Amino acid sequence: MLRRWLIWSVPVLVVVVLLAMGTYYLMNARTFQLAGHVVSRVDTAAKVVALTLDDGPTDRTPEVLKVLADAQVPATFYLNGRDLAAHPEHGRAIAAAGHEIGNHAYSHRRMVFVTPGAVRDEVERTDAEIMKTGYVGSITFRPPYGKKLWMLPHYLAEQDRVTVMWDIEPDSGRADATTDDIVADTIGKVRPGSIILLHTMHRYADPSLAAIPRIIAELRSAGYQFVTVSDLMSR
Repeated sequence: MLRRWLIWSVPVLVVVVLLAMGTYYLMNARTFQLAGHVVSRVDTAAKVVALTLDDGPTDRTPEVLKVLADAQVPATFYLNGRDLAAHPEHGRAIAAAGHEIGNHAYSHRRMVFVTPGAVRDEVERTDAEIMKTGYVGSITFRPPYGKKLWMLPHYLAEQDRVTVMWDIEPDSGRADATTDDIVADTIGKVRPGSIILLHTMHRYADPSLAAIPRIIAELRSAGYQFVTVSDLMSR
């Protein structure tokens, strides 16, 4: 009996492990999802890149906007609905400065193993807050933590909306990353059509914010132009 149990349990365990691995891959894949359109980089020979900034807005928003204004660079801000509701003046400032605004969910929750209603609520409540900023333009979506499975891509596909990921994330999961690290990682990996992800809204984001002028200067000297995500996808 024990031997028979062992014979059956091994293939079952293998199947369970493979399913778990496949689910993890799908959940975190940057270039593939089960429904709709996902973009992590645009295939182009032109030297154009998109700078994207996740989370917020927070009280650091004026600092971020000043850095971008000084460099005369457009960015795409992926904002959370709850933070927009808490800081409407910062959302309006981002829109007034001419930057693109994307949807980064309302509560920044992981959008996997969630109900259709939860997905709709997270996306649509954030859309409503974005509209209050005065922003006019298409609103793409970026999953919090980059995680998605079925419900979120299916909902976005029904709405004909694009999931925007990234191909360069020099400060993600690296609490000890210095400004030099962030700049070097970005410059070393950038390609035409790259989508760069930085986090500049939090209190620990000084290295990322300080990296932006250096990244811009080095990429410009290499012939790159900065555009918004929507502009990049239209090329």
